Amino acid sequence: MPIQSNFKIVKVRRDYNSWVAAETIEDYALRFAPKSFRKWSEWLVTNTATGGLSFLALEAIGGSLAINYGFANSFWAIVTVGAIIFLTGLPIAYYAAKYNIDMDLLTRGAGFGYIGSTITSLIYASFTFIFFALEAVIMAQALELYFHLPLAIGYVVCSLAIIPLVFFGVTLINQLHLWTQPIWLTLLVLPYVCVLYKQPDSLSNWIQFAGQSSSGAGFDPLLFGTAATVSFSLIVQIGEQVDYLRFLPDQQETNRGKWWLAVVLAGPGWIFFGCAKQLGGSFLAALAIQHGMSLIEAKQPTQIYSVGFESVFSNPSIALAVTVFFVILSQVKINVTNAYAGSLAWSNFFSRLTHSHPGRVVWLVFNVVIALLLMELGVFATLEAVLGLYANVAIAWVGALVADLVINKPLGLSPSYIEFKRAHLYNFNPVGCGAVLIASIVSMSAFVGLFGSVAKAFASFIALGLAIVLVPAIAFLTQGKYYIAREDAYSDCTHTIHCCICEQEYEPQDMAFCPVYSDAICSLCCSLDMRCHDACKTTSNLNQNSDKLTVKSVLQAKLSPRTKVRLLKYLALFFSLSTLLSVILGVVYYQQVVSQPDLDQRMVERLNATLIEVSAVLFVVIGISSWWLILTQESRQLAQEELDKQNLLLQQEVEERQLAEIQLQEKAQQLEQTLHNLQQAEAQLIQTEKLAALGGLVAGIAHEINTPIGIGVTAASLLVEKTTAFSEAFKRNAIKRSDLEKFVDLAHQSSQMTLNNLNRAAQLIQSFKQVAVDQSSESKRVFNFKCYLEEVLLQLSPVLKPTPHTIDIQGDAALTLNSYPGAFSQIITNLIMNSLLHAYEPGDQGYIRLCFVAVEDQIIFEYADDGQGIAPENISRIFEPFFTTRRGQGGSGLGLPIVYNLVTQKLNGKIRCESQPSQGTKFIITLPKP
Repeated sequence: MPIQSNFKIVKVRRDYNSWVAAETIEDYALRFAPKSFRKWSEWLVTNTATGGLSFLALEAIGGSLAINYGFANSFWAIVTVGAIIFLTGLPIAYYAAKYNIDMDLLTRGAGFGYIGSTITSLIYASFTFIFFALEAVIMAQALELYFHLPLAIGYVVCSLAIIPLVFFGVTLINQLHLWTQPIWLTLLVLPYVCVLYKQPDSLSNWIQFAGQSSSGAGFDPLLFGTAATVSFSLIVQIGEQVDYLRFLPDQQETNRGKWWLAVVLAGPGWIFFGCAKQLGGSFLAALAIQHGMSLIEAKQPTQIYSVGFESVFSNPSIALAVTVFFVILSQVKINVTNAYAGSLAWSNFFSRLTHSHPGRVVWLVFNVVIALLLMELGVFATLEAVLGLYANVAIAWVGALVADLVINKPLGLSPSYIEFKRAHLYNFNPVGCGAVLIASIVSMSAFVGLFGSVAKAFASFIALGLAIVLVPAIAFLTQGKYYIAREDAYSDCTHTIHCCICEQEYEPQDMAFCPVYSDAICSLCCSLDMRCHDACKTTSNLNQNSDKLTVKSVLQAKLSPRTKVRLLKYLALFFSLSTLLSVILGVVYYQQVVSQPDLDQRMVERLNATLIEVSAVLFVVIGISSWWLILTQESRQLAQEELDKQNLLLQQEVEERQLAEIQLQEKAQQLEQTLHNLQQAEAQLIQTEKLAALGGLVAGIAHEINTPIGIGVTAASLLVEKTTAFSEAFKRNAIKRSDLEKFVDLAHQSSQMTLNNLNRAAQLIQSFKQVAVDQSSESKRVFNFKCYLEEVLLQLSPVLKPTPHTIDIQGDAALTLNSYPGAFSQIITNLIMNSLLHAYEPGDQGYIRLCFVAVEDQIIFEYADDGQGIAPENISRIFEPFFTTRRGQGGSGLGLPIVYNLVTQKLNGKIRCESQPSQGTKFIITLPKP
C-alpha cells in the first residue's frame, strides 16, 4: 500500500524543453526503455551494438603491449583479460536486457544506491571521454598524414563532426552502423588476409617478437600482470554495449533463441572481437617494425594499417587513401558510441547532483569538449599510464556490480530484481560503495608500488578479487537492508499510469507513488524534485546515520549541530576535490617529468617547484571554493526550508478552508433538504387549495343551477297539482268557465316560469363552458379591430337600448389583428354586462369608453366606465369564479372569470383592473401583436 505523509507539496506542472520531450533525441536517458520505444529487431540491435567495436584504440593497445612486453606476455594478458571480461559482462548484459535499463540504472539497484551510483556514472563518463579522445587522436593523425592538417585543428574537426551524428540518438546511429558495417568489415579483414598470403613468415615473426620486453619473447609473470592491467581498462566497454542492449524486445517463447544470441553477441561477446583486434594490432605493430618503422610510429593504428594495406594495393597512394578512409570510418563508428554513452552518463550524474536536466544533447557537447581538452593536452602520449591508473577503479566497479548480480541475488542477500527509482532506493548502499572504495584504494596503492613489485604488476587482479569478496561480505553484515527503502506500490500494475507533475502517461516500471504529492510520479520528475527531501522513505538513509555517528564520535560536543554537519560536509567536499586535483596533477607530472628521463636535473627541479606552487595555489582555491559552496548550499537549503514552512502554513489554511467548505456544503444540503420539504408542503397546500377551490366551484355551480331548477320544479309541481284537480273536476262535469280560465291562466304562468328558469340554467351551463375557454373549434382570422367592436356593440343593442348609456370607441381605424374574434366578442360582452349590472344604479346615465392602441409589438386595449367602482377589498377577488356582490340580483360571478381566462389562456395576454369607489372602473388588456 502507498505510504501517506502529513507533509504535502503543492503540485507545479513541469514542462520539459523540446529536446527532453522528444524521445527520438533523448532516448530515455534517465529512464528505463519502455516497450513502446523498443521496436527494433534483435539483429538490428546486435548490429548497432557491435558497430561500435570498430575503435582502433584496441589495435593501439595491442601494439603498445606487444612493443613494451613482448608477444608472450601481451598475448596471454589479452586472452586472460578477455575471458574475465566475458564472464563479468554476461550477467551485466542479461540484467540490462531483461529490465531494459542502462549501466547507471543497473548500478543503482545492484548495491550502490541512488546517490552512490553517481561515482560509477563519473567512472563510466570518464571511460567515454578518455576513449573518445584516444579515437579522435587516431583520426586526427590520419587527417594529418593524408591532408597535412595540423593536429590541433584536426582534434577540433574530429570532435565537432561527431555531435550532429549523435544528436538524434540511437535512431540515427542504427542507420549509420547498418550501412557502414559491410564496408568496414571488408576493409578490416582484407589487410590481414593479404599479409598472411603474401608474407607467410610474418606469423612466426610475430610469435617471436620481443619488443622492448626485458624477458624477450618469453613469459614473465610480472610483465604479464602489468600488461593485463592496461588491457583491463576495456572492461567498462560493457557499459556502451548495455546502452544498446536495453532496446532489445522482451524475451518470449517465440524469440528466446534470438534474444539470447543477441544478448551474448551484443553484450560480452564484444570481447571476442576486441581480443582479435588487440592481437591484430600487436601483429601489425611487429610487422611495421620489421619493415623499419620506429617504435613510436608502430603504436599508431594509422601507421600500422598503412603497412597492412600496402600488401593489398601495389600503388602506395591508393594504399594510403584506403588506410585513411578506413581509419576515419572506424573512428566515426566508435566515437558516435562514445559520445552517445557519455551523454547518458553525464545526464545521470548531473541530474542527481543538481536536480536539473537540460537534456542529453547538452551533456553530449559537454563530453566532447572534455575529450577535446584531453586531446590538446596530449593524452595519447601517456596512453599506458592513463589506462593503467584508470583500470583499477573501473575493475573495482565492475567487479562489485557482477558480485551483486551473481552472488548476492542468488543467495538472497539482495533483491532478485533491479530497482532503479529514487523513491525506492537509499541514497547510499554500503555494499557497492564500500567495496569499490576499499578495492580502489588498495589496488591503486599497489599500482604505485606501495606493496612491492608483485602487487604492482597484479594491481588489477587485486581490485577485481577484493570487490568480488567484499560485496557479499558487506551485504551479509548489513543483512541487505540498504537495497530497498520502501516497496513499489505499482508492482502488480499492468497499464500505463498518469504522472501528476509532467502529466504524461508512462509504464508502471517507471512510476512511483509520491506521498508528498499524494499521486503517481514518473522516475524523471522524481529525480528532479528538490522540495520533497526524500520524505517518501520510511527509514533514515545510511548517509544520514553515518553523518550523525561520525559527528558524534569525532567532533566535540560543544559545537552546535549545524556547525558539525557543515564542517563534515566541508571536509568531505575538500577531500574529494583535492583527490581529483591530485590525480590530474599526478598525470601531468608523469607525462612531463617521469616519462621523459632525458631531462636534466635543473629542469626537473624547476618543474617540481612550479608544480608545487601551482598545487598550493589550487589547494587554497579549492579550500575557499569548498567553503563557499557549502555556505551557498546551506543558504539555499534554509531558503527551501522557509518555503516549505510557508507551504505547510498554506496547506493548513487550504485544509481549513476545505473543512469550512465541507461544512458549508453540509449546511447547503440541509437547506436544500428543508427547501425540498417546503416545496412538498407547498405542493400539498396547493393541492388542498385546488380541492377546496374545486369544492367551492362545485358548490357554486350547484347553488347557481339549483335555484332556477328548483323554481322550475316548484312551478311544474304546482301545474301538475292544478292539472290533476282540473282533470277530476272535468270528469265529474263540475267545472265552470271561470275555473277553466283560472286553470289556463295558472298553466300559462307555471309553464312560462318553468321555461324561464330552464333557460337560466342553460345560460349558466354555457357560461361554465366559457370559463373553461371551450373555444377549441374556433380558428384565427384577420379582422379590423374597430369594425369588429362596432359589430359586437350592434349585437348588444337590444340589451343596451333600454339603458341610457353612451359608448365611445377610440383608436386607429386601420388597425388589424390576426386572432380569435369569438373570444373578443365574449370579452366585450361580459365587460359591458358587468358594467350594466354592477357599475350603475337603476336609472343612472352612464359612459363607457373603448380605447385601443398599438405600441411596438403589443396592442393595449382599455375598457373604462364611470360607474360606482369596486370596493378596494374586492378588487383582488373579482376574477374568482362565482364571486359577486349582486347575488340574487342577476349576478352569477362568472362574467369576469370568463374574461380573465379568455385573455390569459386563449389570447396569451394580460389583464389588470384599476378602480376607485364612485369614480368608475378601468380594465387594461395587453395583447401580443403577431
